[in-house]
Amino acid sequence: MKLIHLSLVGLSFLVTSCALDDFHNKNAASTKGSLKTVQVRTTAYTHSEPGHRRYGRSNAVGTQLAASGCNSAAADWSRFPLGTKFKILGQKQLYVIDDYGSALVGKNTIDLYMPSRAMMNHWGSRDVTIELVELGSYENSLKILRPRCRASYIRRMASILQSKI
Repeated sequence: MKLIHLSLVGLSFLVTSCALDDFHNKNAASTKGSLKTVQVRTTAYTHSEPGHRRYGRSNAVGTQLAASGCNSAAADWSRFPLGTKFKILGQKQLYVIDDYGSALVGKNTIDLYMPSRAMMNHWGSRDVTIELVELGSYENSLKILRPRCRASYIRRMASILQSKI
């Protein structure tokens, strides 16, 4: 019985990993209307925390971080490219990846923008399932990152993006 249970657990990991690989395949961007779900860790950030103060309310593309309508989120752009839209299962809120952070590179983590420290602290860190509504653009992500490659974490994202294009 334990062997069957372990086999089923292993099979579920394999299926999930293949689905994520398929989503990240550059051809998957053309499968509009086909929603995928992915397990991720989420954290929260705000414009007033020490690591973000120098950017103020600006995101990586120079527009304002949004906390209404389509909320801002940060991620490793080589995993979830700029413009990727998603919802957390069980919630109505739509998020868009418009920011990145050094602590997110190489991780299956999405950082959700919150307009206040209280909301950020309330969210904390949660493992959630997200529904990928629309895949962003690897090309646009790379276009923004190329001139910023002085930092090693940005070079890492750019290198992976280059291999996907």
